Amino acid sequence: MIWIYRILFLPLLLLASPYYLWRMRRRGGYAEGFWHRFGDVPPLPAKAAGVKRIWLQAVSVGEVLAVSPLLESFKREAGVEVYLTTTTSTGYRLAKEKYGALTAGIGYFPLDWWAFSAAAWRKVAPDLAILMEGERWPEHVAQAQAHRVPVISINARMSDRSFKRSLRFRALMRPLAVGITRVLCAAKRDEQRFKALGFPPERLQTTGNLKLDVSIPLLAEADKAALRRELGLGAGLVLLGSSTWAGEEVALVTALKSAREKGLKVSLLLVPRHAERREELRGLLEKSGLKFHFRSEGAALGTVDVAVGDTTGELRKFTQLADLVFTGKSLAPHEGGQTPVEAAILGQPVLHGPRMTNFRDIIRSLTEAGAVRKVETHSELISVAVELLQDSAQREKLAAAAREWSEANRGATERTLAVIRAQLGTDNL
Repeated sequence: MIWIYRILFLPLLLLASPYYLWRMRRRGGYAEGFWHRFGDVPPLPAKAAGVKRIWLQAVSVGEVLAVSPLLESFKREAGVEVYLTTTTSTGYRLAKEKYGALTAGIGYFPLDWWAFSAAAWRKVAPDLAILMEGERWPEHVAQAQAHRVPVISINARMSDRSFKRSLRFRALMRPLAVGITRVLCAAKRDEQRFKALGFPPERLQTTGNLKLDVSIPLLAEADKAALRRELGLGAGLVLLGSSTWAGEEVALVTALKSAREKGLKVSLLLVPRHAERREELRGLLEKSGLKFHFRSEGAALGTVDVAVGDTTGELRKFTQLADLVFTGKSLAPHEGGQTPVEAAILGQPVLHGPRMTNFRDIIRSLTEAGAVRKVETHSELISVAVELLQDSAQREKLAAAAREWSEANRGATERTLAVIRAQLGTDNL
């Protein structure tokens, strides 16, 4: 099966390359480390005697942030070092910024073709490979088998779309079911789906969601005030659009106007999921007649109606300024949703649309805890946002439930580390 994959991968890659090269150019930031994708691993220190090297793949910003507790634990273990890879330019920049002192090296994950993957494996020479969440690469796993290196899938999840596709092509999952040593699932539903796809039950374990264990540095009141000034946010309430997609910003701008018509003192903070959409947003805001400022252009010169957080790695800080949060990519025509976890950990009242399929279990849990509120349409988002901005008691009820939910759902990091300890044969991670 792996040879069929190898034969088909290269022509399919060549066919798809114009689109991906265009997208990389559009998003920018891929020049540094470009050749990592072809197996040209950045220089790594020689492996010291007795030191075990982990190759940890975390695809993008959310996963890079989620592995922070693991990296800190690995750093405390004298006999362990980590080579961290990511797929996106934003994830790569964030990893370089945060984890230089916690890792032996940081690079881009190679394209999953035989020659590229084999070259990377020869240079990295890991003792353990860890894949985060939805990362399941046949060639990467095949290389691990060839080098007799165990593979652990952590925070493993299987979305509705991935599960349906995998059921149709179940034969293609068999090499992964054989090659992945342990699958540590984010939720029980994910474990059941992996089992249905033929993964041996003894290799499956639900350890919980690592993203619920993330520790978010809290801003002091003075730092919050300074950040508000830099963004141009005046006094009053802040409505946050968190990782928004096209169309959702229109509804949020309308909600801002509606709230102000009712006499509320409120500003809008938009954080688009893709910062390269800034010119699209600029056009929308120019038509709105509102005063706005983009974070990437430096500190605002005065108070604005709408601040746009078009920078990487600052969403957690921005969320601490919010009085009400809308989680993006959750209204039609979009599908999947962006994570509500950070807002819930920070104890913020959260609105979300009906299309949160990538976070189905988390949303179900938050809903049962009374910590979120769902809106079905763009127009309902407008009306409910205004309703909650008017009602501080309702907002505080949601926020208190979110804080309780966060405290009750911790512990995934320690459960995950216990499995990694056993696999590496170390006891003090």
